[in-house]
Amino acid sequence: MTNAMGNSSSPDPDKLKMFSYQVFTKLEGAVTAGMIHLGDKLGLYVAMKSADRPLTSHELAASLELHERWVREWAYNQAAARIIDCDEHEQFSLSPEAAAVLASPEHPAYGMGMFHRLPQTMATLDDMPESFRTGVGHNYDSHGCAGAIGIERSFEPWNKTFLLPVVLPALDGVADRLAAGAVVADVGCGAGGAVLLMAGAYPKSTFTGYDISQYALDRAAAKLAEAGVSNASFHDPRNAPLATDHSVDFITTFDCIHDMTHPQQMMQSLRAAIKPDGTWLLVDIKAHDTFMENARKNPMAPLMYGISVLSCMSSALSSPDGAGLGTLGFSENTARQMAAKAGFGSFRKLDIDHSVNAFYEVRP
Repeated sequence: MTNAMGNSSSPDPDKLKMFSYQVFTKLEGAVTAGMIHLGDKLGLYVAMKSADRPLTSHELAASLELHERWVREWAYNQAAARIIDCDEHEQFSLSPEAAAVLASPEHPAYGMGMFHRLPQTMATLDDMPESFRTGVGHNYDSHGCAGAIGIERSFEPWNKTFLLPVVLPALDGVADRLAAGAVVADVGCGAGGAVLLMAGAYPKSTFTGYDISQYALDRAAAKLAEAGVSNASFHDPRNAPLATDHSVDFITTFDCIHDMTHPQQMMQSLRAAIKPDGTWLLVDIKAHDTFMENARKNPMAPLMYGISVLSCMSSALSSPDGAGLGTLGFSENTARQMAAKAGFGSFRKLDIDHSVNAFYEVRP
């Protein structure tokens, strides 16, 4: 039997099995991601890392005062998914690589940020049907405090390792300028990790972080108090706007332009703030110009497009006239064209290796 398009209306049995398997592997990944969230929240990975030998589920549960049966089933999921190791005696452990990603906040490969905010990210599914109907999304504060902490945990490990020794020296003359004393603005500063790192390293410079997330600003204020530096501050630009008199020596934007409702307008604001000889460090998600390139060249494209719907594009469409760039909508060519339109005359991609981000030096 054929349908009106001339195609068989009955699925091929073998292809049906493979397609069904493919679909349910996605569900397995989602469920296992939930288990990773639990492992992080309950301290199970840290406990395994801290042990000097593989642990039985009884030992692991006892170390955290948890119920063994629940820990055992969790461990079976993680071992079956090859997240943790399990030997023939059903003793569980972390490989060195797993320890770095799952239980080492000081390691640049640490990856628990996205899993920290997984429940809040997935909870937005309840709001998505209305967004699909109206076109209007939700800003980052809709994810609550956990959203801000998740972003903080996602980016700060890499920044702590590479921002000062690798990224800043790659910019022409910026490190020397900061050492001598400069005016610096970090737009989209989040919890303020980059600001506080730079402020501690360059006491003669003044650093101001700007963000519209109240949760992120609260985190930044708390971290500022802990850091004890006197040359940094954090503000909501709606209350304390970015300068418009070309007085800022150095501007940074980390992973935020693609999330903004009006990125072109923001770039114009950065151009109005920066000195004629200033530098803008633009860090944003690596992307290609077309969907086909992203799908073919980026094995994480399905994840990134999905996160875009739930988070990045949703933020970028959180006002009715939002640009909606999305997670993979800000390619190098797009960034270059938008920077030129905003009045920047120089755009250089930096030779910095990062699994997710691209780094650009932009000048007036």
